[in-house]
Amino acid sequence: MKELWLLRHAKSDQKADVSDIERPLKKRGQRDAKNIGVWMKTQLLLPDVLLSSPAKRAIDTARLIHQELHVSGLVIREDEQLYATDIEQLKAVLASCPETAKRILLVGHNPELENLLIHLVGNTALPNVEKLLPTSALARLSWNGAWADLHEECTQLLSITYAKSLLNE
Repeated sequence: MKELWLLRHAKSDQKADVSDIERPLKKRGQRDAKNIGVWMKTQLLLPDVLLSSPAKRAIDTARLIHQELHVSGLVIREDEQLYATDIEQLKAVLASCPETAKRILLVGHNPELENLLIHLVGNTALPNVEKLLPTSALARLSWNGAWADLHEECTQLLSITYAKSLLNE
């Protein structure tokens, strides 16, 4: 079995006077990203591939998690196709990953990640919540096929972890 992990970037500073792609993380976002990274490490959720949107808030989230994971040889693969994109482009990026990769962590944005999650899992398998992937939320999907063959309702939702829930653990 393979796993795809969809992580929405951490909370960004929407008041920063910069372009959307340059928006930085807020202090809360930095804390949440580190907490998700620490939690992933304690749960032994260590990716083989780490993909990130080039947007500052996403790449900074990926870097903070990468620092906490301490996975030897893991590099962050920044891909422009993960910013302001659609489901087909996201699937194309995933299809370019090596088949030997068993666990892929994709750090990106909404609504794209929520759309991909709904596409891959199907509406009926998702929790009935107002927002599926708020900032710093990690969705874990399982999959038994080739990365190039991802299609509608082909994965199983294992869990969605919210950074705010980790504060209570």
